[in-house]
Amino acid sequence: MKKLFRSTTDSKLSGLCGGMGEWLGIDPTIIRLLVVIASFFSFGAVAVIYLIATLVVPKANQDFRFVDHY
Repeated sequence: MKKLFRSTTDSKLSGLCGGMGEWLGIDPTIIRLLVVIASFFSFGAVAVIYLIATLVVPKANQDFRFVDHY
């Protein structure tokens, strides 16, 4: 099972969307667009969740990226 980490190589703000893109196997740009659009329609609730997730999800170390831990 892959763990979610904030990306150190594909980051625009905090690396959370880049890490989610790597974790889900999709382009991080799609996730970034969804987060921005959802933030507008949720009156900022998604932005608050994004900030909390940035604090909770650890930043990836280069040694542990793309490694499955069982």
